[in-house]
Amino acid sequence: MERKILNELSKWKDKQNRKPLILLGARQVGKTWAMKEFGRREFESVAYVNCDDEPLAKDLFLSDYDIPRILLTLQAITGVNIEAGKTLIILDELQEIPRGLHSLKYFQEKAPQYHVVAVGSLLGITLRKGESFPVGKVDMMHICPMDFDEFIMASAQPRLVDILESADWGMIDILKTKFIDLLRQYYFVGGMPEVVANYMEHHNLQEVREKQNEILDAYRRDISKHTTASESIRIGQVLNSLPSQLAKENQKFIYSVIKKGARAAEYELAIQWLIDAGVIYKVSRVKEIRMPLKFYEDFSAFKLFLLDCGLLGCMANSPASQMLVGDNIFKEFKGSFTEQFVLQQLVSIGIQSYYWSNDKTSAEIDFAIQSQDRVIPVEVKAEENVRSRSMSEYIKNNSSSDIKGLRISMLGYKDQGWMENVPLYGLSKYLKALDL
Repeated sequence: MERKILNELSKWKDKQNRKPLILLGARQVGKTWAMKEFGRREFESVAYVNCDDEPLAKDLFLSDYDIPRILLTLQAITGVNIEAGKTLIILDELQEIPRGLHSLKYFQEKAPQYHVVAVGSLLGITLRKGESFPVGKVDMMHICPMDFDEFIMASAQPRLVDILESADWGMIDILKTKFIDLLRQYYFVGGMPEVVANYMEHHNLQEVREKQNEILDAYRRDISKHTTASESIRIGQVLNSLPSQLAKENQKFIYSVIKKGARAAEYELAIQWLIDAGVIYKVSRVKEIRMPLKFYEDFSAFKLFLLDCGLLGCMANSPASQMLVGDNIFKEFKGSFTEQFVLQQLVSIGIQSYYWSNDKTSAEIDFAIQSQDRVIPVEVKAEENVRSRSMSEYIKNNSSSDIKGLRISMLGYKDQGWMENVPLYGLSKYLKALDL
């Protein structure tokens, strides 16, 4: 499979002031595969160590940070002759061994000629705890589930991605039926690489759900393993509430959906744990859609999204018949899968998003994003029926601020002056063309 992260890793390899790299991402998003594939393509050899599974790695950094000794030990463990510029050193689950993360500082200061990567599914949790992090001594990169373009490429139809990249909206519209069919599949399968690979090989929908359940079970095991019993219960309750939260007409996170009488103080740490683990994304409300959006962030209201639409469908037990056949997926579930899809594509490109709502009028702008020179209110529609007053009213009431809206729907591309309509399946290309 092709992953866009491989291009970013290649740039890191050739960067003049390269530092050891920390690759962040949730469990099962393809971190280890991406690093090994990167090593296979770009280096003569790969020295890979799973620090959580290799007994000889447990005491690797306890005595000192002597780089020649560490390199000799890594060679003994891996059986690989480590050469600067020719060998990629991958330290998987580095956070699981004492003083592991801090060792990256000494690779940067004393042996910058070596290519060193630290990978870990719960590195975000470790960093949040402030465990001897080598500030300023590392590069950092995030990897997400496969986006829609990568899913199309995995389906052995790279020409369709080329057509999307061309931004030839006329040609894209001609192939609309094909893109919609792939979009339905993506909603069901999602972007977790193991699930995608299994689906592309077998096209067995039952196996897809089994693989997705295995991933969700792995997340729950991580929660139990790395938290106290009381914390584990609260984190699990937040995670299990997500389908219900997203199915509401107003998708603002409501604590009482978790359980009657629930309060923010009880669940704030649970939510943060899931964010740091990369399992959920938080989208805060803004009081105004103005530059810079961060200035107008309202910390009292937010939405939570799961990292992957396929996992969301699995948690909601959404039948394949509704998601893959007919138009149900675009009409049912109050557009929750469509918003999840859009958010997932925004995150994969690295776009920080917010939303806006007015509690008095029930008006809501689904997302708000920012380019270098303007803010963009974003309205998401699950089908071709795009009638909604929120966007037009907001832009009408803020006409002096030169705002131009973006509507994402099943309609083809159209520029209406005050707003552009972009088809859901063409979102990635449109966003990459913006100066974000």
